[in-house]
Amino acid sequence: MDQALIEPPALKPAIEWPTMLLAVLIYGGWLALTYWHASVPLWLLVPCGTWLTCWHSSLQHEMLHGHPTRSAAINRALGYAPLTLWLPYDRYRATHLQHHHDERLTDPLDDPESRYVTPEDWRRLGSVGQVLVRAQSMLAGRLIIGPFWAISHFLRDEARDVIADVPGRRRIWAGHFAAVAVILLWLHFGCAMNLAFYIVVFAIGGTSLMLIRSFAEHRADAAVIKRTAVVEGHGPLAWLYLFNNLHAAHHARPHLSWYRLPALFRANRATFVDQARGPHYAGYAEVFSRFLLRPHDKPIHPLGRIPVKQDDAMVS
Repeated sequence: MDQALIEPPALKPAIEWPTMLLAVLIYGGWLALTYWHASVPLWLLVPCGTWLTCWHSSLQHEMLHGHPTRSAAINRALGYAPLTLWLPYDRYRATHLQHHHDERLTDPLDDPESRYVTPEDWRRLGSVGQVLVRAQSMLAGRLIIGPFWAISHFLRDEARDVIADVPGRRRIWAGHFAAVAVILLWLHFGCAMNLAFYIVVFAIGGTSLMLIRSFAEHRADAAVIKRTAVVEGHGPLAWLYLFNNLHAAHHARPHLSWYRLPALFRANRATFVDQARGPHYAGYAEVFSRFLLRPHDKPIHPLGRIPVKQDDAMVS
């Protein structure tokens, strides 16, 4: 992306109060909803539960990018609670920051958030695995199969690293298990909530909702500038994802706070849309209408892997 952007006023307060207030709203809403869940009708409890868990994941995304304070320790503490149960904050932070190496975006091996596979991995999937991966190239498959696929494969890979004693991994998971234990104790003893219900609705449902955002964020292309999408609009999903739907703007300025992204995008719309010529959608309604039952792209990366440049070789 062209770095000569029109920037919003450079304001980096010691505390970003919009994000702090959002954190109070999300955590307070989650505590209230779980505590009084028995009094909430199911038709309201399910969407609110999935929404709050997904919204919390968006909040964690803010924290790992250095918000809402200048203290990394405070930001980590604010985002650490594993409301989805399965994703440790420290692993999310490490893999997501690796994803922001734009020269490697969509690479099946170097980009942890890539949904593409190499030709060799495609053959190793076998017929059943290939059917499941193909199904996830459609939004319907992404919503239904995606959470189970993403969670199971993540946990499998993490278990392998824990067994192999990859440096720091056991410490991360020990802290994560302790935090999960606190949440489960709250749900069971504090709320008398069925844990299976929480897992299905809050954890898996929230993950499914989160996968709508990442479904069309990137598309493989030889040109870096064409790999990142823009989904315009300021509807409910844009607020749920904290304007990360303006994904090209986020990748151009990953440390810009969520509530300043729309101004950056508006000031540079021609750069992000007309000049970049990457994936562009008028809103999530267009994403649903185009890709609910049609593939967004082929599962095999069109280049096999992103070609390695000299600067990539130096940092890898």
